[in-house]
Amino acid sequence: MKKVILASQSPRRQELLKDIVSDFVIEPSNAQEIVPDGTPALKVPQVLAMLKASDVAAHHKEDIVIGSDTVVVVDEMVLNKPKDEKEAYRMLKLLSGRRHIVCTGCAIVCGNKSHSFSVETEVEFFKLTDKEIYDYIATKDPMDKAGAYGVQSKGKTLVKGIYGDYYNVVGLPIGVLKRELCSFMKSL
Repeated sequence: MKKVILASQSPRRQELLKDIVSDFVIEPSNAQEIVPDGTPALKVPQVLAMLKASDVAAHHKEDIVIGSDTVVVVDEMVLNKPKDEKEAYRMLKLLSGRRHIVCTGCAIVCGNKSHSFSVETEVEFFKLTDKEIYDYIATKDPMDKAGAYGVQSKGKTLVKGIYGDYYNVVGLPIGVLKRELCSFMKSL
């Protein structure tokens, strides 16, 4: 039987994957996350997910590797993880009182066969005061999250509404992934 490998060290993705795959191995990718110039913002996570999954799959030809990447997109700009507190502030200020897209790309690779897809969810923020932003940054929660917030942690207090798949915003669109993974496995 083929082993399933998650090419991610994200505790959120690991926890969510447990809901559809009872036994899997974690092997983070070492791929350089370089996206070709001109890649549309909403295609970036799908490209990165495939890079990660392909990198790990190169060492596991017989196994099924799942890669994933999540970005926040506002004004056709990709907001990744902030480099420092100043960048976290700028991101949160930009998202304040507005809607944005959270896009998660997933890739499934086994041998020479691969499949990728992405899911988009719209998220709306409350209008945030500078104090709210600085208080949230002080928790250190935004520092390892795309768009400088985590909806599954303290960042949930910033969110006015979610329009679409909540788990996609957390980092893994588990309902869609389950269906795509089942279809992929049938094709092997």
